[in-house]
Amino acid sequence: MFREERGLLLASLARRFGDLDLAEEVTSEAIEAALRHWPAEGVPARPGAWLLTTARRKAVDRLRRDRAYAARLAVLQADAERDEALAPASDAAGAGELPDERLQLFFTCTHPALAAEDRTALTLRCLAGLTTPEVARAFLVPTATMAQRIVRAKKKIREARIPFRVPGPDELPERLPGVLQVVYSVFTEGYAASSGPRLQRLDLAEEAVRLARILHRLLPAEREAAGLLALLLLVHARRDARTGPEGEPVLLEEQDRGRWDRAMIEEGRDLVVRALTGGPAGPYGVQAAIAALHDEAAGVETTDWAQIVALYDVLLALTPSPVVAVNRAVAVAMRDGPGAGLALLDALAAEPRLRAYPPYAVARGDLLTRLGREGEAAVAYREALEAAGTEPERAALRRKLGE
Repeated sequence: MFREERGLLLASLARRFGDLDLAEEVTSEAIEAALRHWPAEGVPARPGAWLLTTARRKAVDRLRRDRAYAARLAVLQADAERDEALAPASDAAGAGELPDERLQLFFTCTHPALAAEDRTALTLRCLAGLTTPEVARAFLVPTATMAQRIVRAKKKIREARIPFRVPGPDELPERLPGVLQVVYSVFTEGYAASSGPRLQRLDLAEEAVRLARILHRLLPAEREAAGLLALLLLVHARRDARTGPEGEPVLLEEQDRGRWDRAMIEEGRDLVVRALTGGPAGPYGVQAAIAALHDEAAGVETTDWAQIVALYDVLLALTPSPVVAVNRAVAVAMRDGPGAGLALLDALAAEPRLRAYPPYAVARGDLLTRLGREGEAAVAYREALEAAGTEPERAALRRKLGE
């Protein structure tokens, strides 16, 4: 309950007082008070309201004791009131209909004035509720370094007077992709860890799914929010089958599809329909449609590779990227044979961003092996081994080389 309520509490207090540090401190104090009182007095009928009232009182007490702090926050509050007064009436009405204020915190934490790495760190800290050491582990940096990043981001919000508000309809199309990208980045690190002893960071992946659920619930009319949630659910549904008994990676064609989470797949498929209905598809909706085709197939042989290639064509037009091009080449290989896919991969050889991207070399190694060109395949797998970040990946590549 604390995990769910913390984000709501923090968003409400940050909006009210205009200061993330104060909001975090009194949120923690309110939860501490609950841990003292509730075991003896019982959990209140409305625990969230109890926590919010307690936190507000603690914030007011602190402001009364610190006049300088109160004066600075009064300026921030005046700025917030000015922004509300200048906002169109329709914007204010839309914001009033939100179930809670977490959406305002999403857009504050991911404001374009913040550095990209700071946005993700602050989102994990404030909205996912991870501790600073947990965020540091996710980024593979010392706790002190991450603490400095988070402090820097909060200072930027305070000094630049970044408002705690949802962008208006004219700003939303520009700002929403940044919010979705942060959640997607969190999931990507959870789905395929960049380094460490494990292939997956299920804690991060599950936090990303939770954040995507919140975003979709707060922005039900935004089709790309539905597309992102669909994509995460359809990919995360395979989590139990993606690794073997020793934590080694299991390729899609070798996975036991009976271990896939069918309820999650069904939910994701329903969301794909919403994401693709009502206008041109967005990149997350298209990626979710690709994931759905994989999840619906009984096996690799029955997968609709022609449809997947067509969707990758759409995705490449929406977001040209060498990574998308690699995935498309693999799908072409499944549709037209390894020679066709290898020709497309070789055409990407000069792309600098793929030199440190192990899946590119792995894909080449696999297609070269299928063509009987073992010597060249071994070279590709060695390149992948040099770039691999996790120990399970390296172990799997060493086995491939041995074969």
